[in-house]
Amino acid sequence: MGAYHRLAKALFEAAMLKRLKRTGYAYLGTGSESVAEHSFGVVFCAWLLASLVPEANSDKVIRMAILHDLAEARIGDLNSVNKLYDQVDEVRAFREALSGLPFEKEALALIEEYLAQESLEARLAHDADQLDLMVMLKEQRDLGNPYAPRWLAYAKRRLKTEEGRRLAEALLETDWASWWLDQFVSQDEKA
Repeated sequence: MGAYHRLAKALFEAAMLKRLKRTGYAYLGTGSESVAEHSFGVVFCAWLLASLVPEANSDKVIRMAILHDLAEARIGDLNSVNKLYDQVDEVRAFREALSGLPFEKEALALIEEYLAQESLEARLAHDADQLDLMVMLKEQRDLGNPYAPRWLAYAKRRLKTEEGRRLAEALLETDWASWWLDQFVSQDEKA
């Protein structure tokens, strides 16, 4: 197999995340997203969070966010209930997924750092993961899901940085549709 064939396989593996659904929504009762949709939100949030912390290496935070759920193409998306009963070798899944790629060593080091949660960058990437979940939960809360507030409180407790906690507070105080609806409501009020 040529080097480009290995790269092609990596692209197909990453594309699998577009088809894998996040499993926690079944327990929430509403909502749905793929692992890839979640990963996009995490990457965007990671960039945003890293920009708030001048001493953070933004590139590293974003790369951790890109990689944080790649292993799920091999192990699936285990929600909190699944994790009570299922054990997976996430590190092995990452190792095998990244094997032979031009950035294998760098990516494995980033994953190890992310999993250890000892660096500022790892904590920011972790918070980006939680904040993306909170965005979706806040939407579900605003739409009337009675379980979403409890999940929001749980996700908020898992935040590790002051910037993450401050952004979480802002999320909780902001209507999920306000980014677009406010402009129309304001126009209607003027008429």
